[in-house]
Amino acid sequence: MSPTNHAFQRCLSPDCRATYGVDEVHFGCPKCGESLDVEYDWDRLPLPGKLSDFEAYWTQRHDPIRFSGVWRFQSLLPFAATEHIVTVGEGQTLLQKADSLRPFVGLDGGELYLQYEGMNPSGSFKDNGMAAAFTHARMLGAKRAACASTGNTSASLSMYCAVTKLMRALIFIGTGKISYGKLAQALDYGALTVQISGDFDDAMARVREVCQQLDIYLVNSINPFRLEGQKTIMYRVLESLRWTVPDWIVVPGGNLGNSSAFGKAFMELKHLGLIDRIPRLAIINARGANTLYQLFEQEGVRWNEGRWQRPTVEGYFEEMDAQQRKASTIASAIEINRPVNFTKCLRALEVCDGVVREVNDQEILDAKAKVGAGGMGCEPASAASIAGTKKLVEEGIIGSDEQVVCILTGHLLKDPTSTIAYHTTDQDEFNEVLGKRGVTRASFANRAIAVPNELDQIIRAIQLYG
Repeated sequence: MSPTNHAFQRCLSPDCRATYGVDEVHFGCPKCGESLDVEYDWDRLPLPGKLSDFEAYWTQRHDPIRFSGVWRFQSLLPFAATEHIVTVGEGQTLLQKADSLRPFVGLDGGELYLQYEGMNPSGSFKDNGMAAAFTHARMLGAKRAACASTGNTSASLSMYCAVTKLMRALIFIGTGKISYGKLAQALDYGALTVQISGDFDDAMARVREVCQQLDIYLVNSINPFRLEGQKTIMYRVLESLRWTVPDWIVVPGGNLGNSSAFGKAFMELKHLGLIDRIPRLAIINARGANTLYQLFEQEGVRWNEGRWQRPTVEGYFEEMDAQQRKASTIASAIEINRPVNFTKCLRALEVCDGVVREVNDQEILDAKAKVGAGGMGCEPASAASIAGTKKLVEEGIIGSDEQVVCILTGHLLKDPTSTIAYHTTDQDEFNEVLGKRGVTRASFANRAIAVPNELDQIIRAIQLYG
């Protein structure tokens, strides 16, 4: 059976619900402008009887599709025929039990796990979604693909283009809004990189216009096929937990693609009878980019079966524009004021009985240092999930005896500048990189020891500090 016969795109608006084929490219409903989902006629599809049936694929890892941590779950995102699938070995990620972090976050009797998406080929979770979006682009015969990016999306798109040679990558970045670790990937992989005056939200607006005028395939998470790939992060979490559902999933919130995808994953698994309960979801904003926190927790905006409070949201963005407020946080990967997946995220919060919190840059960097001390280094945005878990345990929202999975979205080396500044002995460097973000201390710094080039002094320092 052709995937196009049982997969389609549907508008989220309950007053529209227009449908479109998977052979069409839309980044919003042409009729009403609302977001689109990829949906399936599950009754016409072969499905596993239970999730553990996927374990049979472990013995077929010589097959690139079975090796992929995205495409071995193909039957749960069946929009593409096998011959169109693109994989570069994404999804070989690790769920690590983090006992050393439990005292820091306050899980006295519970369990804490870190889902380390930094092990993906380009170093972040983006490869999960890019495998799916790139596959869809290949289905349609695209020759160029584009994105706006704070860094990780550009690195992932550039890598897929470079490895497969199927398309040319076009990257839009804002001025000074990308770390060197991520920019280096886009440049080294051969992407055409356009740096515009503005931030991510400005770059996102321009890239959508460019893609429409020049018929270029857009791979940002406004693309519903991106989120199909990101669902598989949750499948791998369940797989690592021997197909049991944790109490909580905690994830950083930027453009809100992950949280939206996770909610969709659990909604579908519950509908298909493959899980008997849904975990709670916590989305953690950086305080300097806290649109979701403000609208959900402070203004009370809810999914409401698709009839969310549009005037409240529009008023919030009008005020933001009038005040010329720009996102500002050391966690550059989530430095986004206008999340394109806002409505889908509202649905995920309803499906998962979710909460939203904000954490400041000081809390993020302290949590990042504790993650690193446990041997699972991450970029600053990832550490928001740890800082948020700590806050929710202190509030009594997450019980100290519960099982919590925090998503580490990107590798430590994605943004080494903030790490070095946090651990440095140079106060000027600390102030230049971190002080202007309101970070006043390095509570868990591991500073280098300066000693003379003399053997006895070196030995004395090692004996004193080691």
